[in-house]
Amino acid sequence: MKIERTLNNNAAIATNQNGVNVLVMGPGIAFNKKVGDQVEIAKVEKTLFLNDKETMNKFTDLVIDVPMSEVDISERIINFAKIKIGKKLNEIIYVNLTDHIHMAIKRAKEGVFLSNPLKWDIARFYPDEFAVGQKAVQVINDSQEVGLADDEAAFIAVHFVNAENEDSSQQNLAYGITKIVKECEDIVKDYFHTEFDEQSLNYYRFITHLKFFAQRILQGKHYDDEEDDDLLETLEHRYAKPYQCSQKIKEYISEKYNFTITSSELLYLTVHISRLVKNL
Repeated sequence: MKIERTLNNNAAIATNQNGVNVLVMGPGIAFNKKVGDQVEIAKVEKTLFLNDKETMNKFTDLVIDVPMSEVDISERIINFAKIKIGKKLNEIIYVNLTDHIHMAIKRAKEGVFLSNPLKWDIARFYPDEFAVGQKAVQVINDSQEVGLADDEAAFIAVHFVNAENEDSSQQNLAYGITKIVKECEDIVKDYFHTEFDEQSLNYYRFITHLKFFAQRILQGKHYDDEEDDDLLETLEHRYAKPYQCSQKIKEYISEKYNFTITSSELLYLTVHISRLVKNL
């Protein structure tokens, strides 16, 4: 491999045998090296290639200032997340997570710890991602000798929630989604004066529906509204209280988010709420 660009003493962009530019990292790998020099393979500890050129460029720029130990932590956590979450992750996670970990460590060493008011809601609605965040905190604390807590685990979890969307327009919605889901859930709890079994299948279905519902609100999208008025009228009589509760959600969302819930949205909300409270 030949060096195309040195980033710092420990990182460089090199061209492999297939003519593809890859990021190579290792202690002293680029020390006193110039463009065209051969990479000392024995010094290579890590290589990385990202398919998206813009993301690769961003990550390359990031590596200039981020210690290799922190890049290594980020990669370890991403590999753990791929197994734990079991979903394809957008390559931007390499940039966002590495940058976040770098800044979190920097703040922690300065004695600055950020609170996350939505941490327990993130833990409830995204348990696998939160578990990844907790693993990340453990790895960071052990290797960097800092004292990050569950607040930071929730921040990291959000990066993985966002990275599960390949569509860039759907990224960075996790906080807004969590907030709306909690608001809707609280309306239902208050209306029926109850708590829910968070391990039940109906609760899982309800929260899953709310996540997609919240995503549509934030993106200003609706279901293709079919002629559901007759069915909705039937549900209004058969499931009077769930329907009235759905109306309260409709009024709240309209007032706070300037989003009009259609008949289809109202129908699905009513069905999910009726399942959730059927034994009350």
